[in-house]
Amino acid sequence: MIQAAAHVKLNMQALRHNVDRVREYAPESKVMAVIKANAYGHGMVTIAQHLSSNVDALAVARIDEAVRLRAANITGRILVLQGFTQAEELDVFLQYQLDAVVHSEQQIQILEAASLDSQLSVFFKVDTGMNRLGVLPKQFSKLLLRLQQCASVNPSISFMTHFSNADDIQDNKTAQQLALFEQLTKGYGGDKSCANSAAIVAWPEARTDWVRPGLMLYGVSPLLHGTAKSLDLKPVMSLYSRIIALKQVTKGEAVGYGSGWVAEKEMLIGVVSIGYGDGYPRYAKNGTPVLIANTRVPLAGRVSMDMLTIDLSTCPKTKIGDKVTLWGEGLSVEEIASYSGTIPYTLLCGITRRVQVISI
Repeated sequence: MIQAAAHVKLNMQALRHNVDRVREYAPESKVMAVIKANAYGHGMVTIAQHLSSNVDALAVARIDEAVRLRAANITGRILVLQGFTQAEELDVFLQYQLDAVVHSEQQIQILEAASLDSQLSVFFKVDTGMNRLGVLPKQFSKLLLRLQQCASVNPSISFMTHFSNADDIQDNKTAQQLALFEQLTKGYGGDKSCANSAAIVAWPEARTDWVRPGLMLYGVSPLLHGTAKSLDLKPVMSLYSRIIALKQVTKGEAVGYGSGWVAEKEMLIGVVSIGYGDGYPRYAKNGTPVLIANTRVPLAGRVSMDMLTIDLSTCPKTKIGDKVTLWGEGLSVEEIASYSGTIPYTLLCGITRRVQVISI
């Protein structure tokens, strides 16, 4: 098979290293690896196959993601974070032995009306300030009692919440959310789960029975101003392409759509076979770095669908066919996200199907 110009390499040794880092942060906690959204663009089934023996459970957003994992013979515990919205889905949860998040009174009504052959395992979610999914604190006790009385629910109910600002270590909202969660769940014997990646790293008191790492598993800092290197996280995904053309331009000539970049001198421009059709951000600014043989060179001109152009002034010996690193090993996705006015999540999740994926 011919290697595509635009391709991703997934470093599974780095993935295992990052799981080890989670366990170093939270040695007393069970690890629920979040692999929703195609494992943040890394390939859900592939990541699950490499993680399933190293973590205690997996978490996905939607029921169809969980069914795909079961179809791929992933046998461990799987939690569906959005739970269910209609009674017909309950049979699927039981058939595929899935755990559900219960986050609303409407779901409890469905469970109260259900007559199931076996009991459903659930995490009961309380909204402590995210204002997204979760029952309101004032409803917590009443709805929990109703949930406990459902014959279709396993009596070993776990509890969870989600932090809105854990990535900002200067923001006290996480401490407030955690205090409210502890107040509400005090005295109940079920497992508790609060910490996402940012809380695992920055909020030790949030490392309860279960932690739910997502972004940090893939080697990206979950903190606002943090770096993967400072946290000893290793990138799992590296995005590469190659030079397909070289162009000599003179002073005053424009490059690319919109003529937004103009050469300040005579220089060599390289054309790289990757663009927003592959998931590289169209909004990456002029000057955004790429790597050629460990040398940083800047974008020059607007990113197009299939190609981008780079200033090779500092790499005049570059040849057609030379490898270009867009992000990953040696060039963090956090930095590219910063140049692009976005967050690493959007870049990782944005890799399109035409990019070849290679696991190493």
